[in-house]
Amino acid sequence: MITITIAILAITCVISFMAFSNEKITDDLIFYPPAITNRNQWYRFITCGFIHADIMHLAFNMYSFYLFGRMVEEAFQQIFGEKGKIIYLFLYILALIVCLLPTYLQNKDNYHYKSLGASGAVSAVIFAGIMVFPTMKIGLFLIPIGVPGFIFGPIFLLISAYLAKKGHGNINHSAHIWGAVFGVVFLIICSQFLSDYRPVQMFINQVSEYFRS
Repeated sequence: MITITIAILAITCVISFMAFSNEKITDDLIFYPPAITNRNQWYRFITCGFIHADIMHLAFNMYSFYLFGRMVEEAFQQIFGEKGKIIYLFLYILALIVCLLPTYLQNKDNYHYKSLGASGAVSAVIFAGIMVFPTMKIGLFLIPIGVPGFIFGPIFLLISAYLAKKGHGNINHSAHIWGAVFGVVFLIICSQFLSDYRPVQMFINQVSEYFRS
């Protein structure tokens, strides 16, 4: 059975590989704020998440998405029942948009700014997963052992905030931060209105149990 995670991963890989050898595809789909401001090409908020800079960029994003996406998609089915898959899909698509809103507001007339990749949406999925499974072990680069998600999350956000403030490199760290925040907020709001699951209380309970064990 094809899951939402596998479908998104496959579509992203196909479009990204097509764009690697066709610059026009990249130009048509990339997040380019002036094209949104002046030509109302709002679709770029979403389409930029289906193209990547190179093989390594694509592989890192899709590997991370695959690891967490399977788990989060299954958790959403348990939390929301039959609506779980649709809610999970909405999480991913809306995260592509929301994570870039601050970037757009800062660069809406910046003709030198472009951005691409699914990092913001992947961050949303990862942090939704951390909310549901806060004690699961997550590996950090250069650290051979995994650390619990509730520790990994703050470290990731602090590093991203620091790098975003420095402003070096071609990575949109702001999208990582806002994607992560959106993943948590989305889960809390949807759970409040569409299920009996209370992610904040469950998060606290699991972390407390972690320290008691």
